[in-house]
Amino acid sequence: MPITFRKSFRVLPGVRVNIGLHSWSITLGGKNTPHYTRSSTGRRTTSWNLPGGFGWRKTTRRGRG
Repeated sequence: MPITFRKSFRVLPGVRVNIGLHSWSITLGGKNTPHYTRSSTGRRTTSWNLPGGFGWRKTTRRGRG
């Protein structure tokens, strides 16, 4: 079983800093609003939880080169 680590800190209302074993990220957004996440690895994610257990997510990566 691999060793994992993840910790999330709320720094301001609607702002979280997430620290993992290989990267960190900042998430902006409240409970009923879209979430915008930027990762140290270049990943950008926009997500929104919709009623009824549905959700929407779009992820892009920073271009290489």
